[in-house]
Amino acid sequence: IADAEENLGESEVREAHLAKFLYFIQIGEKEKALEQLKVTETKTVAVGQKMDLVFYSLQIGFFYMDFDLISNSIDTAKNLFEKGGDWERKNRLKVYEGLYCMSTRNFKKAANLFLDSISTFTTYELFPYDTFIFYTVLTSIISLDRVSLKQKVVDAPEILTVIGKIPHLSEFLNSLYNCQYKSFFLAFAGLTEQIKMDRCLHLHFRFYMREVRTVVYSQFLESYKSVTIEAMAKAFGVTVEFIDQELSRFIAAGKLHCKIDKVAGVLETNRPDAKNALYQATIKQGDFLLNRIQKLSRVIDL
Repeated sequence: IADAEENLGESEVREAHLAKFLYFIQIGEKEKALEQLKVTETKTVAVGQKMDLVFYSLQIGFFYMDFDLISNSIDTAKNLFEKGGDWERKNRLKVYEGLYCMSTRNFKKAANLFLDSISTFTTYELFPYDTFIFYTVLTSIISLDRVSLKQKVVDAPEILTVIGKIPHLSEFLNSLYNCQYKSFFLAFAGLTEQIKMDRCLHLHFRFYMREVRTVVYSQFLESYKSVTIEAMAKAFGVTVEFIDQELSRFIAAGKLHCKIDKVAGVLETNRPDAKNALYQATIKQGDFLLNRIQKLSRVIDL
């Protein structure tokens, strides 16, 4: 650095500071690396090079699971993109942001960001393409409706080329879409170890398990006005006691819209009427708007 400052130009000085920053990352000196990053930023003019520094800080954030650093770096990157930035770096940022959303249980946003990047994935410094597809399928299953899941995931050529390499994932996705619930539970049991071992998903393992079961139970019950508990247990390949215990928890938590008639051994669905709810909401908003207009008209009259 001293030699570059005395004998060479500004770009060489920046390169020397960058090399020092990368060295601190390699030896695991987080605080020193972040200090050196600030120094390197002051020597950097080009938007593209500034973006690369942000990606380095994001990598540090994910290595240490420092969500404050990740969140701040994503905000910095978005501000930089307003000044300019190339298409390839914007796509890379989507993957970083998707991983951050998934790590903080915002699975819906994560699924949308991953699906946007599926044909332009170049973020190999984070994880291989197989892992990316694994995350995309897992987040999509609990975030997308049945029609969107078919269009964007089940029939997506990029996913079809890779999904067979990941154990149990193809059965997990296709058995859910094809309503083969017994196969779905078997594939799900096979995937649990992979989810537990994943550094981003293992913290959310129990939450994800609950969400997936909510999706699959809701899908099954959607087809029926009423169904016997025994028929449902048979479809899922489990005991009547297990289904009874499972559903009672989900119903109490407000996740499933049905009730259990234990005496008759029947499940009765009581799905909320979406049109009626929309009608009520429209009336409520209309009343609120009329009140506001009346208040406003009094002020104007004065």
